Amino acid sequence: MKMGNQSIVSEFLLLGLSIEPHHRALFSALFLAMYLTTILGNLIIILLIHLDSQLHTPMYFFLSNLSFSDLCFSSVTMPKLLQNMQSQVPSIPYAGCLTQMYFFLFFADLESLLLVAMAYDRYVAICYPLHYSTIMSPKLCVSLVVLSWVQTMFNALLHTLLMARLCFCADNVIPHFFCDMSALLKLSCSDTRVNELVIYFMGGLNLVIPFLLIITSYARILSSILKFPSSGGIRKAFSTCGSHLSVVSLFYGTVIALYLCPSANNSTVKETVMSMMYTVVTPMLNPFIYSLRNRDMKGALGRVFCKKILFG
Repeated sequence: MKMGNQSIVSEFLLLGLSIEPHHRALFSALFLAMYLTTILGNLIIILLIHLDSQLHTPMYFFLSNLSFSDLCFSSVTMPKLLQNMQSQVPSIPYAGCLTQMYFFLFFADLESLLLVAMAYDRYVAICYPLHYSTIMSPKLCVSLVVLSWVQTMFNALLHTLLMARLCFCADNVIPHFFCDMSALLKLSCSDTRVNELVIYFMGGLNLVIPFLLIITSYARILSSILKFPSSGGIRKAFSTCGSHLSVVSLFYGTVIALYLCPSANNSTVKETVMSMMYTVVTPMLNPFIYSLRNRDMKGALGRVFCKKILFG
């Protein structure tokens, strides 16, 4: 197969959401409300952390980066989804498809690594409280975030370049609501073994290992608290870890099931639902689970509004 045949496909059709025409307005309103909630919730977190000096701590530094990642992650797919729901031909150009895939992978992997940094921060805070400020120095925090950005940039670029070398000859229908990497591989008329090998290797590096590190961190946190049990401390620890682990499980569980399990085992409907969970639902829930139920965030919200009223 000659590489010149790749030019036959100039655009792809995104047909992942088969919604009846008379239901499109309802689902469009629902997805728009979810997207706006995601944007508003994460923007509030970022602004509060920036404006309130009491939130200038390592935990909230990581949280502001996670909120920015969630905001961008949702924006990679949702605007195009909303546009296509109003269009008779839900298409995306070839270059736009690869661009969407790049930023999708970038922000998905960035969220994965930031969740690890947050878990490590909580581990140090609970297990080594006297050394917390020394261990979680500003230099280490910035280094962890920069390393996360560089790693995810390299990973997303690698997958995008490998995808760009493939040929797409005739079939241009993607049974998904965005340019999903596994869906694109199914459409290719080239040998995709190298791509699949890289997916498994980099997936283990960027998904499985971070997930195991998070589980290990929370296990050590619970072990440390149970050594010196108190009813209030145990209840608070289980509540905090349970909330965090629920989102972690939702994000990692669906991603690992999608990209590290054989694609043949997943139906189109199942893949679409799982993708919706971590591309739409998780970024929307994170502000509520990580921050808006947090006492520090509520206090910061009150202080910022009071300052605005008094001095604005």
